[in-house]
Amino acid sequence: MTNNTQNQTVLSPANYGRAICYSGYRDGQNPALGIYPSYSEILEDLLLLKDDWQCLRVYDAGPHAHTLLEVIKREKLHFKVLLGMDIAAEESNPGCPWLQEYPDHELAANMRHNDAELQRVIRLATEYREHVMGISVGNEATVDWTDHKISTSRLLSFVRELKAQTDAPITFCENYVPWARGDLDALAHELDWIALHTYPLWESRPIYDALEYTKLNYHDVAHRFPDKPVIITEAGWSTNANGRGFPAEFANEQWQAEYCKQLLNWSQEQGILTFLFEAFDESWKGSDDPAEPEKHWGIYRLNRQPKPVLDTLFS
Repeated sequence: MTNNTQNQTVLSPANYGRAICYSGYRDGQNPALGIYPSYSEILEDLLLLKDDWQCLRVYDAGPHAHTLLEVIKREKLHFKVLLGMDIAAEESNPGCPWLQEYPDHELAANMRHNDAELQRVIRLATEYREHVMGISVGNEATVDWTDHKISTSRLLSFVRELKAQTDAPITFCENYVPWARGDLDALAHELDWIALHTYPLWESRPIYDALEYTKLNYHDVAHRFPDKPVIITEAGWSTNANGRGFPAEFANEQWQAEYCKQLLNWSQEQGILTFLFEAFDESWKGSDDPAEPEKHWGIYRLNRQPKPVLDTLFS
């Protein structure tokens, strides 16, 4: 395991620069349908991002991540990538509001998918080692409302296999609640970094309270793991909503600009590596409702035009 004191230094924004979540799916593209951004489309995105961002986070080890890394390598772009594993449900979760029960045969197939995803991320981390800053063994797979629940023991098996097969630092990206509550203490012991998500908007926090709520979330986790580097791998603000989950009027471009500016200023001052969520709007996400909030977290619109937040962040 990498030395924790060294990690604290390596993981600071002063060393890694600005970080953002990247998922490049355009209109008509959808990972569930196997329709992925092309090499030229990803290159176009990275040329938009390269002057302002130095680290990218992706969510799986499939064709999108592979093409991204190949673009970075071939075009000699100076990005570091936090790889992820696309974890499918291995347990049914009665706490999930929209999907509670999986048949046994589907859970068994999901386990096979997860085993294959582990091997894919090992191959990417090995082939593109100089561009990989770390690997996450999953994304929001233990929080109470997840639709892709997995056991901590299974996550631990992934961590141990990755440590045996790669030299990349290993983390797990999860909502702040399971970390702060102590659900993941055994997993945290074997991770190199703790990676949390904080979304004041999803908890109906108005803009004047939003950053303070993020700080509270962060410090609740950091205080529980004083000997581990703690980073934020998702925090951001949607610019459109239909009232599902939080008041629709809270989602607007002005509040996105204000929150993201406050977030990045604070994290820079505190030396906390923070991945802004996210680079581009994505029409495939969530429901078919055009005002579905999941579609509108980007700092760029679907057509790659910048939102006002860009002027606020880099003025």
